[in-house]
Amino acid sequence: MIVTTTERPQESTVEKAVQLAAELQSVYVPRGNKTIRALRVLRNIDEVLIVGPADIRLVQEGQHLFYYHPSMALVRLKRLRDGGNDTLLTVTGASPGNTILDCTAGLCSDSLVFSYAVGREGKVIALEASRVVHAIVREGLLTYETGLADIDAAMRAIQTASGRYQERLPELEDKSADIVYFDPMFEKPVTTSSSLIPLRSQAFREPLDELSVRHAIRVARKKVVLKDHRDSGQFERLGFSPARMSGSAVAYGVINIE
Repeated sequence: MIVTTTERPQESTVEKAVQLAAELQSVYVPRGNKTIRALRVLRNIDEVLIVGPADIRLVQEGQHLFYYHPSMALVRLKRLRDGGNDTLLTVTGASPGNTILDCTAGLCSDSLVFSYAVGREGKVIALEASRVVHAIVREGLLTYETGLADIDAAMRAIQTASGRYQERLPELEDKSADIVYFDPMFEKPVTTSSSLIPLRSQAFREPLDELSVRHAIRVARKKVVLKDHRDSGQFERLGFSPARMSGSAVAYGVINIE
């Protein structure tokens, strides 16, 4: 992978691209007057991270562009603003003032819903194993505008972190979060959304392990929650009590601490 910029970048955009290249242990290549295809051919690489004034985009051979967007979280939050319910919040019981650790952040769609629910007094820590996904989403959360001030504030409030939960959970103090949440990449996708296909290409495909669950139980004050395919068998294997939603392939498993 190389890091470059949009055409005719401002100095601040170049500086950001250089910083990201260093962060990702990649190489910064000035854009010049070359197309992205020309840069790929010249460098014989499949992935190019393009830094622009408003966002960061990952171009991958044979894939759709990958960039930050709130995805279905925006639809869910508009429903909440209108007085509706959200399954994730019902299952987890997330409420104002809670501290939530999202161990598999991805696009931070669930983290955004959590952040909206816990409010200014709460805290959401979004942990992502892929350094590229983390960088794109981190910057996107700081700049994306929905036109709705309360939702934008919830985006800005998310605390992102790069790392694998298998390594981070053992470092956390006992009872340091109200809810610990896992949403590993499904082996069988339940959505055909083209916007999520590039995310799957970057995701770490690691099944949740028993040791991480034990650490999550130690860290959580209230609940450990797992989101997975209803037929995955992971709830039974790891000791979660299913909280399945009728008619949906998406299911949740819960371990109550209290």
